Formats: sequence, structure tokens, C-alpha cells
Amino acid sequence: MQSRTKKSLAVTLAAALMMGGCASKEPMPNGGEKTGEGAAIGAVAGAVLGAVINHRNRNKGAAVGAAVGAVVGGAIGYSLDKQAQEVADSMQTAVSQNEQEAIQHQDIVVTKTDRYVKITFKSAMMFETNKAEPTPQAKEKIARLVDVLKNYPDTIVQVVGHTDSRGSYDYNLKLSQRRAWNVANMLKSLGVTNTIYARGCSFSKPIVPNDTPAHMAMNRRVEIYLYPNEASVINACQ
Repeated sequence: MQSRTKKSLAVTLAAALMMGGCASKEPMPNGGEKTGEGAAIGAVAGAVLGAVINHRNRNKGAAVGAAVGAVVGGAIGYSLDKQAQEVADSMQTAVSQNEQEAIQHQDIVVTKTDRYVKITFKSAMMFETNKAEPTPQAKEKIARLVDVLKNYPDTIVQVVGHTDSRGSYDYNLKLSQRRAWNVANMLKSLGVTNTIYARGCSFSKPIVPNDTPAHMAMNRRVEIYLYPNEASVINACQ
């Protein structure tokens, strides 16, 4: 009975580590460091797991657990890196390190942190003025995500709409919501089975000040976040 209890505890702890081992508040500067972060956290947690499993020889158990944890944590980081590169390839672009700089010159920007992959679409490419239905060009771009998402059925998808500050907050909130919902519904209609959330932020989270037409164009955007688990999901409006 005691052995069964310890095994049950070990399984529970392992599941918790796999869900939360790669979470962090700050983005990593590149994929290699992000993958390393996952491995380091996994190794520490894995050592605890190993000690639980092998209570008679804690040093040996900790060493085995650290090795297993490093593999688990590293795999989470690598999966995000790999997914970001696949998304960028599908969009015929590269993974950018600076979203604010890249969006000045690109219609589609792919970035990554240790918690998620993000695809940012400029609204001018996505929608006509004051319209919520994606343009044919936007639909073609969004459809490119489908094959990538089918390779990652457990990835959680969050579609977020943003506007510039012209007009009332409520009007822009409804417009941003409709745009996000339409993009999410399009993904579903194309056969995406992932969990998908959609929300609008109105003009509550600008990338740059709404002080010039060029800056307003940057703030009018739709973002698609790809998360490895629920623990990584952020409030994209804050």
C-alpha cells in the first residue's frame, strides 16, 4: 500500500511538472536559451520526482529524476521553438526577435517567448475599414496555419483583436471582438480541432502611441497566440 501511494504521488507530481515546467514571465532572447530554460527547470523538478520514486536511495533517485526532468523540460522548450519556425515557414517569413520593429515593415510578424508563439497580422491586410470579415488575402494567410496546428492538436489557440484609438472604446471593443471571433470561426471551419479562445481588446493595448497614421496602422492588428498549456495563457489585453 505504501509503495502504491508513493507511485501515485510520483505520477501526480510528474503531470504537474510537465504542465508548468517551462512557465516564466520574461521572454527569452532566442530559441536555444528558451529550450535550455525548460531543461533546467525540468531537471530541478525531476530531481524531486526521482527522490520520491526512489526513497531508499535518494541520491540515485534524484539523479535519475533530474535526467528525466531535463528531457521533459527541454522537450517543451524545443516544441515551442519548432512550432514557431513551422509557423514562420508557413507564412513565408522569419521568426522575429522584436515585434515592434518588425511590424513597421511586415504585414505578418511571428515572435516567440518561453510561454507562447505569437502571430501578429496588420489589420490593413486583414480587414477593410470598419469591417469584421477577413479579406480574401487574409483568409489565404490564416489558412496556412491549419496544417501547422494539425501537427500540434494540444496547442491552445487564442485570437485577439486590437484597434487604434479613433472612435469610442465600446465601438472599437465590439469591432475587435467580431474580428477575433471571425478569425477563430474560420480556423474551426477549416478543421482545426484545437481549443480556441477569441476576445477583443478595443484600443487598450497599443504597441506604440496612437499619435500618427503610421502608428495607428501598427496598433490595428489581430494576434494569434499558441500556448503549450493552460498555465501559459496570458491576458492579452493587459
